[in-house]
Amino acid sequence: MSTQLRPTDVKRLNRLWRRRTEGRLALIAESVTQPFNLGSILRTAAVFGVEAAWLAGNTADTSHPQVGKTALGSESKLRLERTRTGAEAVRAAREAGFRVVALELAQGAMALHEAPLEGDVCIAVGAEDHGCSPALLAAADATAYIPQVGRVGSLNVAVAASIALAEARRREWAAPGPEAPEAPEAPGAGAPAARD
Repeated sequence: MSTQLRPTDVKRLNRLWRRRTEGRLALIAESVTQPFNLGSILRTAAVFGVEAAWLAGNTADTSHPQVGKTALGSESKLRLERTRTGAEAVRAAREAGFRVVALELAQGAMALHEAPLEGDVCIAVGAEDHGCSPALLAAADATAYIPQVGRVGSLNVAVAASIALAEARRREWAAPGPEAPEAPEAPGAGAPAARD
């Protein structure tokens, strides 16, 4: 039977994965106006070790209570910078050494699993209603989309950002290298079950 890990075991497991992680991750959120979405994006960013996030355009303010409700304090673990436009954020990310991959259902976009996510990469996501601006898309190094096979035409921006950040890390972790860490056994695991 599988049991949940204790907090100390989770910390130990996360440490093992950090040792296998070398690539730098960053994020651009352009005009993400819904505070719950921004909070969820920032929480995911912190989980996957994003070091910097540029909040562009009219992205919600991180001091909004609903951002805090979903971010759960994770916004304090990120270096956050404000820019006036998405294109400015792309320039700042590139100056910091990141390749910028915009996430958008756009002409010429490549499937996410084929996108250039190796090395130091910055994922850019756009507004809930109209996505990344044309200026951001023109400034980005590449554009990628998440393949969809269902009858719904798009994903929530926070979910899309999570999928892209997870794919960037998965790509790095799947490369040849040390074996993946296993979760530690819970105390008493493997012992025969007590019988009445």
